[in-house]
Amino acid sequence: MADEPTMTQKLLTEVVGTALLVFIGVGSVPATLMINGKAPFTMADLGVISFAFATVVVATVYAFGHISGNHINPAVTIGLAVTKKFPWSQVPAYLGAQVLGAVVGATAILGVLGHKASDVGLGVASYSGIPTVQAFTAEFVGTFILVLTVFGVIHRKAAPGFAGVAIGLVVFAAIIPVAPATGASINPARTFGPMLVQQLAGGTVHWNQLPVYWAAELLAGALAGLLYGVLSRTPADRPAVLSDERVPA
Repeated sequence: MADEPTMTQKLLTEVVGTALLVFIGVGSVPATLMINGKAPFTMADLGVISFAFATVVVATVYAFGHISGNHINPAVTIGLAVTKKFPWSQVPAYLGAQVLGAVVGATAILGVLGHKASDVGLGVASYSGIPTVQAFTAEFVGTFILVLTVFGVIHRKAAPGFAGVAIGLVVFAAIIPVAPATGASINPARTFGPMLVQQLAGGTVHWNQLPVYWAAELLAGALAGLLYGVLSRTPADRPAVLSDERVPA
């Protein structure tokens, strides 16, 4: 169709959207820590960081949803593919674009805030002082809530026009209880990008934690999509694979 974006446009949009998510959302973490100095981290600080993530999600949904679907999260892409709402043939390219975007976004944080951002951790998601199973559970629950909401707002019966607001708000809400445990990544690309850039900047990175994040987030995305199908399916729903599922997330 003449009015359809090309695959190249979709992938570039996923790169840009994920880069914006990481630069603004993740970037708010070192920015907050740098401004605070030696002051203790408070609930108000967590609220500001959560709000930064929420606002950039809202913005990218409305700016890019009609181009690539604005997945900007491998857990969303996997959830859609598992439920046959997105072609598996496009999954590797989408995931690669999202990871690249996360690296670009994290690099931009370093470029804007300088090495001090790396000194305070660059917003890398990590956990300490808790069991691995607790960290897995935290990331699984946060990602599950996010992806379940995404499926709800893109359903054919959902109220039109509110996807961006709903997804942004659930990101804000999910970060509040999950962040104290794991930093609330709830996004495999967002997990990896800052870790790689922090490593290249000479910072300390706990790479052994990456599989915990990725396993929890990707599994949650798949199961959330499957559960929503069970909750919402009616005889009118068709199991056909869609070649271009425009999904804001």
